[in-house]
Amino acid sequence: MKSAAFLWDESFLWGVMACKALRAAGLPFELVRAGDIRNGALADYRTLFVPGGWASNKAKALEKEGIDAIRRFVDRGGNYVGFCGGAGLATMDGIGLVPVKRRPTKERVPSFSGRIKLKVNNHPLWAGVSAGGAENIERRTPNSEFVFHAWWPSQFMVDGSVSVLATYGGAMPDSFSSDVNVGDAETVGGWPELERLYQINLDPKRLIGEPAVIEGTFGKGKVLLSLIHFDTPGDAQGAIILNNLWKHLAPNADRRLRLPEDASSGQCGPQYEKTRDAGLIRGLDEAVSGIVEFGQRNFLWFWRNPMLLQWRRGVRGLEYCTLYVMVKELAEILRRQRTDDGPQATNEKLKRTGELLLPFVDKAKQLLIRERFAMQNAHITYERCDDPEIQALREELFSHSKSHGGLFKEVIDEVDRLLYSAMTLR
Repeated sequence: MKSAAFLWDESFLWGVMACKALRAAGLPFELVRAGDIRNGALADYRTLFVPGGWASNKAKALEKEGIDAIRRFVDRGGNYVGFCGGAGLATMDGIGLVPVKRRPTKERVPSFSGRIKLKVNNHPLWAGVSAGGAENIERRTPNSEFVFHAWWPSQFMVDGSVSVLATYGGAMPDSFSSDVNVGDAETVGGWPELERLYQINLDPKRLIGEPAVIEGTFGKGKVLLSLIHFDTPGDAQGAIILNNLWKHLAPNADRRLRLPEDASSGQCGPQYEKTRDAGLIRGLDEAVSGIVEFGQRNFLWFWRNPMLLQWRRGVRGLEYCTLYVMVKELAEILRRQRTDDGPQATNEKLKRTGELLLPFVDKAKQLLIRERFAMQNAHITYERCDDPEIQALREELFSHSKSHGGLFKEVIDEVDRLLYSAMTLR
């Protein structure tokens, strides 16, 4: 029996991030697609791991047959682990593995991101984790506090049949709520006025006491859901949690803990000169680098860590960040795989990706510069702006959907197919 199946579909940036974290920690897993699950692939595994991403899009990819297959798998004794969007998929708003719902958007703090304290209860998940870098004990007392990362999480509403393993404590000063730095906002006591201006909940104190990590059962199986990203790049404490998680759910699996190195840049810098597809890969790389550099010099975003941007309210940032990270990862893998020996199909797929990506980048730059100057004249959001030219470009590039649409969806799906093929090439 294999340790863990990793559902790739509709994960994008979060899938790449989780893969890197699991591999850095030396944990066994295999990538699967929704179609594999529909065809019975879960019979070979102990655990299904579902990373972040839009839960609704994951459900669409699985279709009813895939959803039923997951429910049977867990009901018969399989384990389900979900992070962020993968956690949302398991709730009653998704496929219904646990009696948990997601709090309505108007009641949430919908745009929190960064480091936040957790108050934890005794559980094997927390073994060996240090609180404030000072402790290293095997058991925790109730309300022990640790610091981890949350990236734009949902919020849970649970009933008594689910165990709450951790609740949110206070946000760290270097975190953000929307594009507002928490430490800076609290210095001037500005949350009420900012919430009036932004017309959303911003104060991270609203999160205190809310469930962040929960565990339940479905039939004979375990379900562990986390709104915390223990797969954040460079998080050594998160790597310990991932190992504890694998040990908890698959105690006989081979694990060799390797703590990740801390990194401070989003730059990869692969070299392609010896590959057959060098020009095509370089073109994709330069295109995504160009759009990120464009946003940086127009003061629209900056790097939070090697894989995540922080952007100003009024533009989309996660989509451009996703495209950048996935293309960089694809380029690096193809470079290592010596694509001069690879199939001609890879060359054709790269051409097709370029045909979609390059026009997208050109139009995205037009949109971003218009949004940049619109910010000087009015308060805008990624979806609300009175400028008809901005609205037309937004509709073409992203549609009205917050969960990926328009030309962006076509581009990212093409990159995703290429990246999955490269990552699973034997």
